[in-house]
Amino acid sequence: MSTVIHAENLGKKYTIGHQMQRGRYVALRDVMMQNARTLWHTTRDLVQGKPVIQGDTQEEIWALKDVSFEIKQGEAVGIIGRNGAGKSTLLKILSRITEPSTGRVTIEGRLSSLLEVGTGFHPELTGRENVYLNGAIMGMTRREISRKFDEIVAFAEVEKFLDTPVKRFSNGMYVRLAFAVAAHLEPEILLVDEVLAVGDAAFQKKCLGKMGDVAHEGRTVLFVSHNMHAVRMLCSRGILIENGKVIADSHTDIVLKAYMDSMRKIEVNEETGIANDKIRRGGGTIRFTSVAVEDVHGKSCFSFNMGDNMRFKLSYITYVKMSGLAVSIVLRSGITKEIITSARHIITSQDINSGTRGTVIVELPDIYIRPGQYPIYLHISENKSTKTNYDVLDDLTHPIIITPNGDYKYNNFDPKRPEGYFSIPSKLVLNEMSAAGG
Repeated sequence: MSTVIHAENLGKKYTIGHQMQRGRYVALRDVMMQNARTLWHTTRDLVQGKPVIQGDTQEEIWALKDVSFEIKQGEAVGIIGRNGAGKSTLLKILSRITEPSTGRVTIEGRLSSLLEVGTGFHPELTGRENVYLNGAIMGMTRREISRKFDEIVAFAEVEKFLDTPVKRFSNGMYVRLAFAVAAHLEPEILLVDEVLAVGDAAFQKKCLGKMGDVAHEGRTVLFVSHNMHAVRMLCSRGILIENGKVIADSHTDIVLKAYMDSMRKIEVNEETGIANDKIRRGGGTIRFTSVAVEDVHGKSCFSFNMGDNMRFKLSYITYVKMSGLAVSIVLRSGITKEIITSARHIITSQDINSGTRGTVIVELPDIYIRPGQYPIYLHISENKSTKTNYDVLDDLTHPIIITPNGDYKYNNFDPKRPEGYFSIPSKLVLNEMSAAGG
């Protein structure tokens, strides 16, 4: 097979600005000096044609560094890694949205990318007009677009709103039409970032099926996703990126194992989760002070096999007197956000005083959840209905990762089947067959 994408020593550097911490007292002289310095930096950047960076100090960061790989025609490649690893930056370089700071990339063939919801759509144009606009941007003739038009509309399920400006579309309608255009106009290379999470579960399944069809037709697919099950189903090869560098490039199962092994080393602490106010709700009268996910031996762990036991070690502090305490643990689907397992435990039914500290361990035995990533939702509250006395952590920065049991002993588990969240033990009770014909 011929090489359709060749990346050689790709690097992407960004310059970011930082505001200096201000004390209670700042002399007028210091303010004037800082303003003069900022004006000088701004003028210099404008004269040199550089983007103007706001902030007192500047820092250079490498989103990508020395990234090299080759992708053959017809390959389906999953690009995985943590948030901020550089995956989306890589796809933007491949899509010619941004230029690399170092290195070069060579692409052979017509490329279509879906990196953000409605990439390339004009909000004032109708859905019909945007289909033709996107096709023209991709280099399609009007006749080619018309030939695929009905198939695109049927796939997106937006017939009723086809002549409505897309600025009035919901996010779901936007992404359905955007994906339908990107996938149906016969690109030789299809780049897809983690945009399918916007659609509903049925549409996501349809999109995965379409990408599978594209790959089986001999076209190339690059797929960025945090849905490990989808990557395993669709891709035969994986590329793992960490801190802007390629850590692993091999068969999908090998790369997924390397990714999960690296995820085991992360801990949820004040820096990575609990101190993040964006994921926290509650009245502040009770707070989680630490969260740990462990295996049965008490070792920090976020990756489990089907059938393993999982433990949550949760510490807390109360700031008012409370009538008992209860804690809940919820795992959600990484795609649909549906609650798939939940447990509520009463810590104590007795009154406890302000300033009480405590630690509880909750164990989830024999995990039968299908392989995938499951964001964590934690809730601690007074043991009665209350509007203020609670603390909630929504989707901690590190999800739980479930991997298949090696012998698939749980209900003869098939990792390629997408249906269902749980593998439930069962046995065949009756098996009667009669001869055909006769």
